[in-house]
Amino acid sequence: MIELSLAGKTAFITGSGQGIGATIAKIFAAAGASVVIAERNESHGSAVRDEILATGGNAALRVVDVGHADQISDAIAATVARSGRLDIIVHNAASFVGGLVEDLDEKQLEESLSVNLKAAFRLSKAAIPHMRQQGGGRLLFTSSVTGPRVAMPGTSYYAAGKSGLNGFIRTAAIELARDDITVNGVEPGFIRTPAMDLLADEAGQKMMAKYVPMGRLGAPQDIAHAMLFLASDLAGYITGQTIVVDGGSTLPESPIFAEEDAVAAKA
Repeated sequence: MIELSLAGKTAFITGSGQGIGATIAKIFAAAGASVVIAERNESHGSAVRDEILATGGNAALRVVDVGHADQISDAIAATVARSGRLDIIVHNAASFVGGLVEDLDEKQLEESLSVNLKAAFRLSKAAIPHMRQQGGGRLLFTSSVTGPRVAMPGTSYYAAGKSGLNGFIRTAAIELARDDITVNGVEPGFIRTPAMDLLADEAGQKMMAKYVPMGRLGAPQDIAHAMLFLASDLAGYITGQTIVVDGGSTLPESPIFAEEDAVAAKA
């Protein structure tokens, strides 16, 4: 039986106080990793850390805003000082601020790009020397289908950041391949998280699910399991790639085909 084990590895996970990030932290801890919950909201981060500790896992909390370069470098240095190593970075924190292109808000644009895109550079720069010294590592990023594959009105800041993130993943992968540092990402579709609750109410989410070929929205575990694979030794020869986890929602040429196929399948 193939086991996805992270035993003996240290993972630094941003945005891990709730939703997808919290689930990644719990699943990585269950796989044997020592996880560092890098979270801006201390109460959220503490709750996840305590839950992991209560189930016998190894977890620590670092309160950090990834929109600030100095906080990132300090958090990475503290992680290495505590654990003696750094094997996995998962950048999951995200900013969902945005608006119409013609209503450009420079402050919100900078916030969005700083968290969604620039933080990838900052985290990587801080982590690479430690990973290179120990002989390898994993740089993982939560991207999105929004931007790289599909578009939604009012999300241009977010979409541009995620599209840029995919470009970063491919380029960094080439630069770091000889150091055995792999760089990959996961592109979620519609996943049921607190962020999704801000986008649509229960009725709206049920309507969205109708247009997903699999007939449901995804769960945080769906993303976390893809991340676990990419973090594991089984993915050692994969780099510069992103895995789309969307229940097939980006496959139909038009949403009407997904709905028609679902009806036909039940007939």
